[in-house]
Amino acid sequence: MKKRSLGQTGIEVSEVGFGAWQLGNEKDWGKMEDKAAIELVNEAIDKGCNLFDTAPNYGLGSSEDLLGRALKGKRDQVVINSKCGHQSNDVQSFDPEDLIKSVEGSLKRLNTDYLDSLLLHNPPFESLDNQSPQFEALKQLKQQGKIRAYGASVDTGKEVEQILTHTDSEVIEVMFNILYQEPLDAMKKAHEQGVGLIVKVPLDSGWLTGKYDGNSSFTGIRSRWSSEDIKQRGKLVRQVRDIIGPDTSMVKASLQYILSFSEVSSVIPGARNSQQLNQNLSASDEVLSNDLQQALRALWVNGIKGTDFPW
Repeated sequence: MKKRSLGQTGIEVSEVGFGAWQLGNEKDWGKMEDKAAIELVNEAIDKGCNLFDTAPNYGLGSSEDLLGRALKGKRDQVVINSKCGHQSNDVQSFDPEDLIKSVEGSLKRLNTDYLDSLLLHNPPFESLDNQSPQFEALKQLKQQGKIRAYGASVDTGKEVEQILTHTDSEVIEVMFNILYQEPLDAMKKAHEQGVGLIVKVPLDSGWLTGKYDGNSSFTGIRSRWSSEDIKQRGKLVRQVRDIIGPDTSMVKASLQYILSFSEVSSVIPGARNSQQLNQNLSASDEVLSNDLQQALRALWVNGIKGTDFPW
């Protein structure tokens, strides 16, 4: 597994990380036995993956708990990125005292005395400022040695720009994929300023696995899409398939597209089994051709950008 620098933090991360939202999260992802989850984490480590992304509200604390159990005796081999603001009791609070309590809970569940990176979890826009109580709390946690680096997890280029302009964040987690490339210009600025970039939602909530089409139906968190949304996404997925060809793994191509940007430190797809994990990790084995990079960029620039496409 190739590694990249997480900005100027001094931390090296695997190109493909492990998004752990699914661990212990039956409500959003379906049931996974604890033993299978722990084995999957250890398989990822054995295959060179060292970045694990989690949050207190993933499975109401179960994701962090399972990671803590899986990483016992291996803490020095991994990089843990967690968040604060969405708590393990499913309450959202960015009150500084609650953020600090949340981190204490994360450390306990993860069985560690520090986090490599801590991010405000989709915080209010006005908190993205060094003078905000939220960033004061992050600085305090770093001074105490409980976190090595901090920043925020956000969805838009506007938020990334705000972070770069008004904070001293060292890490930003941002949504970016073939069907959602809006933050790219801001991501380039982040890289120029030495900020590490972790890409979330790289497979567009499952659409870029190729298993959904315009006739698909959804339950759980994916039920937010209307029938028209589903038709639109189904059409775009067909276009992606036309670009990459019938025999190319859409998962692999989607992750390789993200990794084709040197600004990206790591991408964090989820996996529920060994097959999915291996498909994710294999994206680091090869580089996407320039022709495919340009064609997938053009799909956004000429076909999606500026439309009312439902993100």
